[in-house]
Amino acid sequence: MGGARPHAPPSEPPFVGLTGGLGAGKSTALELLRELGAATLSSDAVVHELLERADVARAIAERFGPGVLRDGRVDRAALAARVFHDPAARRELEELLWPLVGEEIAAWRARALAAVPPPRALVVEVPLLFEAGLESAFDATVAIVTDDAVRRARIADRDQVALAERERQQLTQEEKAARADHVVRNDGSREALRDELSALLAKIAPWPAPR
Repeated sequence: MGGARPHAPPSEPPFVGLTGGLGAGKSTALELLRELGAATLSSDAVVHELLERADVARAIAERFGPGVLRDGRVDRAALAARVFHDPAARRELEELLWPLVGEEIAAWRARALAAVPPPRALVVEVPLLFEAGLESAFDATVAIVTDDAVRRARIADRDQVALAERERQQLTQEEKAARADHVVRNDGSREALRDELSALLAKIAPWPAPR
């Protein structure tokens, strides 16, 4: 596993980065962590919200041309087609968006820390956590891993060509697990995953469990 880093001070809930491969169950894990008392956020959801902002739409159109807009708003399908097979364009989009994502996450974190009582942990789902080199921003990192046959079954009804391209952009499950501070397997039921995550929280975030 990845090298352990100091956790947040005992007076503050740990800031945790959650990642995993396609079909591993990251979104389900994030939902369960919220049920277990953590404050949770999806970086993908943040990106989707940013793409609805007029200032972001203008910046994207300036870089990638007016063809990525429809009625003044970002056309996600057109933008994806523009950058999907162009690594340089994809990097430029990431360089445009990631500072804004960071600002939104920082604001969310401040709000979560101000809650009374505070959450057990602050967990952000970041699919490309290690690929983007963001692990040092967190007190701990968690990789959700799943048997490949289970993953394939979960994503069988999705666009396989697009999924294959996305997988090529990511580290393998084994690489993510090797870099993560904690690894949670998700081969079984939702209840089994909840138990795994509950045990994890007890280890890294020994705050009182929700009643």
